[in-house]
Formats: sequence, C-alpha cells, structure tokens
Amino acid sequence: MNKMRFESQDLTAANIEKIAEMFPGVVTEGKVNFDLLRSLLGDEIHGDEAYEFTWVGKRAAIAEAGRPIRKTLRPCPEESKNWDTTENLYIEGDNLDVLKLLQESYLGKVKMIYIDPPYNTGNDFVYRDNFTRDKDEYDEEAGVYGEEGDRLFRNTESNGRFHSDWCSMMYPRLVLARNLLGDDGVIFISIDDNEVDNCSKICGEIFGECNFIIQIIWKKRSTPPNDQVIGAAHEYILAYAKQVNLIELNLRNRSKDQLARYRNPDNHAKGPWTSGDLGANVKGGRYVSSLYYPIINPDTGEEHYPPQNGNWRFNADRMNQLIKNNEIYFGEDGKGRPKLKRFLCDVKEGITYTSLWDFVPFNTQGSSEMTELLGNIAIFDNPKPVGLIHELCKLGACKDGIIFDFFSGSATTAHAVMQLNAEDGGKRKFIMVQLPEPCAPDSEAAKAGYTNICEIGKERIRRAGEKIKEEAGLMAQNLDIGFRVLILDDTNMKDVYYAAGEYTQDMLSLMEDNIKDDRIDMDLLYACLLDWGLPLSMPHTQEKIGAFTIHTYNDGDLIACFDKHISDAVVKEIAKRQPLRAVFRDSGFASSPEKINVEEIFKLLAPNTSVRVI
Repeated sequence: MNKMRFESQDLTAANIEKIAEMFPGVVTEGKVNFDLLRSLLGDEIHGDEAYEFTWVGKRAAIAEAGRPIRKTLRPCPEESKNWDTTENLYIEGDNLDVLKLLQESYLGKVKMIYIDPPYNTGNDFVYRDNFTRDKDEYDEEAGVYGEEGDRLFRNTESNGRFHSDWCSMMYPRLVLARNLLGDDGVIFISIDDNEVDNCSKICGEIFGECNFIIQIIWKKRSTPPNDQVIGAAHEYILAYAKQVNLIELNLRNRSKDQLARYRNPDNHAKGPWTSGDLGANVKGGRYVSSLYYPIINPDTGEEHYPPQNGNWRFNADRMNQLIKNNEIYFGEDGKGRPKLKRFLCDVKEGITYTSLWDFVPFNTQGSSEMTELLGNIAIFDNPKPVGLIHELCKLGACKDGIIFDFFSGSATTAHAVMQLNAEDGGKRKFIMVQLPEPCAPDSEAAKAGYTNICEIGKERIRRAGEKIKEEAGLMAQNLDIGFRVLILDDTNMKDVYYAAGEYTQDMLSLMEDNIKDDRIDMDLLYACLLDWGLPLSMPHTQEKIGAFTIHTYNDGDLIACFDKHISDAVVKEIAKRQPLRAVFRDSGFASSPEKINVEEIFKLLAPNTSVRVI
C-alpha cells in the first residue's frame, strides 16, 4: 500500500523529466547535459552573446522555486467564518512556502492574481529567504573586492544589493504564481518607480515578453507631495497573461453620466440614443465621389454637404435608408445639420479601458475605508482602495473565477471580491495569503488588541462582509462572506516518516507512531488534500461508524479514517461507498497481513479507488 508523500512537488525534477521526454539522450542519472542539448537544438539558435537580465543571487532564486519543502497547512475553524459553507481561503504564513504547497491543488485553476508586494524603499524585507544576501555575501559574489582585498566601488544604499535582494525575493514567487494561473489567466502587480523596471524584466522572463498586456498608470493622489520638487502622484500596475492569445478581458462598465447621454425623445422603436457625427475625414487628400453628395432634409428640403475636407461616412443608398428608418437626427427643431443616431442597443456593453486610470479612488480613500471598518489602527501605509481592485477584478476575472492575492496585507482584495459579487451576483472565490507580521508593541493596532497583520486582515473581512451583505439586502442572500483559515506549519510527520531506513529496528520499536503528538484528524486530512492535489474549499463531513470517525471530502473525492485498530467492517463500509481516494493511518493496522487484507477488500469492492496510508 503506497504512502502519502507529504512533501511539496520537486519542480526542478519535474522539468528535467519533461526535457527527458523530448530529448532522452541528454539526461543521465537525473542530470542534463546542456552542451548536448544545445547541439541538438542547433548552434544557430544559441549564439555566444545574448541579452540577459541578471543579479547577484539569481541562480539561487531560480533554484528555490523548484526546491521541495516538508510543511503543511493546518486548518483553524475557530478563526474562520462559515467554515462548512464558504469557498474562500485565508492562509497565514510565508507566501513562498504556501505557493509551493498549493502547486498541485490549484495548478492552472486561478483566473486572476493581484499582488501589492513590498516596493523596496531600501529597507530590509519581512520576507527573508535563504537565498537573500547580507552585505558581506553580496560583496564577495559581486566582486566588490579585488585580489588584494581593495574595495572596487562604493557600496551605498543605491548599490545593486538592495535591488538584488528584491529580485531574489520576487522571482521564485512569480514562477510559482504563474503555475497556478489558468491558460486564460492574468496577473496584476502594483509597483512604483523603485522596482518597476526590474519587475517588468522579471515578468518578461517568467511570463514571456509576448504575454505583456499593459502597464497601467494609476493616479493615486489628487495633488503631489509638497515636500518634493517633483512629487509622484501615480503608481503602476503591470499586467501579464499566462497565454495572451487565450485571455478574455472585460470592458469597463459605463458610468451613470455616460448612460444618461442616451435618451429617446422621439420614442424610437430601437430605444435610447445619442447623436454622433456623420462626417469622415478625407484620407490622403482624396475625396471619394460615392461619399460626397448632398443630404436632403425630408422636412425642409435643405441640402447639407459634408464638412470641409471630409466625406459622409455612408454612401447615398445607405444614407437614404437611415433617413427612412428615422436614424438621422436634424436637431431639436428639425432644421439642423444631420447627425447619426447612435442607439444604446447597438453599442458594446461597456467601454474600452485605457492605460491611464484616473477614474478610481485615490490612496486616501483606502485609508478612510480601513478607518471606517476598524478605527485608526495606523499600521498600513496607504492601503489600496477597494475601488481600484474592484475595477481590476471586473477587468480580469470571470464571475465564478478564483482570485488570488499572496501579499494580502489588509485584505483589500477579499473586500473587493465580496463587494463585486454583491453587485453582479457573481460567485468569485478569493484566496488570501499573508505573513503574520507582528504589530509593533507601541502601535495603534497593538493597542486595539491586534498582535499581527493577519488578525487585522481577518477582522476586516468579517466586518466588510457583514456590511456588504446588510447594504445589499435581498440581493446578497447567497453571498459568500466567509473564509476558511489555514495556517502554515511544519509537517505533521516525524522525521522517521521520511527516512525510516536511517533508523534501526530497536529505535523503530520505541516509536508507536510516525505522526507528531500535537496533530489531530483535521491536520492530517488537509495534508492529504494537498498531497493529492485537491482544492481546500470543498464540503467536508464527518460521521461515526461504530467507534471510528470517518471523514468524507466533497462527496467521495476522498474518505479517510485516522483511528487506530480500524475494523474490517469499517474498511468494508468505506470501500462500498467507492470513493475516488481512501487513506488510513499506517499504525491503524496491527500487522502487515491486516494491511494486505485492506488492499484485498478494496480490490473486491472498489477496484478503482486509490488507497494510501500515512
């Protein structure tokens, strides 16, 4: 009977397997012969020189994305809201580890990612990874010192080390994030001038320059800061697709003012309309004879010619048909120059977005929204306004897609998703990931009782959800304002689980179990979900069969029993339900013959069930 792996996927090994499938001869004992691979690909496509974006620590950052970890996500129902029914997730922990753990459960399932990462103002990051360099390490790798130990250049705060650390922090996270996006998925990244160039280069390398969509300029404040000669009043939002030819972005909703321009004063059968120009500019200075003619007002008989240096947009036959259909407008008094009636029913449902966003709230509104919900806790500098991410969700997400934010911060993204769902009846789901960064002891947040940022984010979602549901009334009866809390932790398993061969039989006999003493059934169940690549937001029930507890996930995607000394009767009952997967505790069986008996039961009653032990 196979054992659960309980280790995140080794992406490097997986990539080597893909290379071996295409070029079997270049992989020997798990190592790639790159010289041979280059020869097989043809020297002409790989010259000695090429444009390259690099920094000190890049190789380690790339390797980190593929390195497996032995960690897990532990469910925390007591911190959650509507645990049994919600499809939203709030995950506490370092987002690099969380991204690794989600690689199989959410591979290709995310429609939209939005992140607001650290902007790198020269300060150290909260996200410290084992591939970041301190000053001495950076100096050594970058060749700051000569052979005699002499400094070769000044190491100031403008030095590349600060950029290198930021790039090394971002690179593996974006590699893993790309894996989670569906082929029609999109990622939006908020960034400012400090790292926008490096962020663009990293995204171009990971997503491909061909998948660049746009660099949005967001006007974040109405006036520039008065402590600078030239003050930045904007930030950027980089947009990249997983596969740009498959992505479908949505049009922007028309505003109330724009819709108000459409009226129907003559009760036209096609409904509301607004007037538009009938003229067309002459291209290359050449008139088109078929488009240059007089339009005759049917009521006054007056002739109207195209404007100077122009033609009409339609030929005479088409124009006469429009006049006959009452689709040409001659002014309120019927004596004006002719114009085209543009009917609301004929135009696109929305309008095209531009790269300049000055129509969404400023940063100051983000702060006021936090204050309204939680009081003046003053821990987030200029949190993003709900309206900004709300608009990004309308642009990039479908009504039932997963929206992922792994720099969740104050959980503005979760707030925006719930608000948008309340407005249009959507079923979008969110996954928030945030490091539980402690609040400073003397901060307003700490005084208000919050020990870390995650507590603030969770409380914001609770309060925002209730407020949205109350304001929406009957429109939000089925609105999902809950979230399941999962907390990153070390593996549930003792070291012996991964390296039983390193222990003697005498040592093994002293160990009654290979599961850590502080772990419960729910911890084990969610570790199995991750290992088997199942989503973490599906329905879960538990029941008693005799003295044993049975866990059923998503109506039979998985059935588990983690009790010891499980009886044949219970095993048979589970097998009769024919789940897709079944898992038991290895120590639940007194001997190897008992485990063999379980395998035989499933072969007989549920031959298509995959059975494993932990």
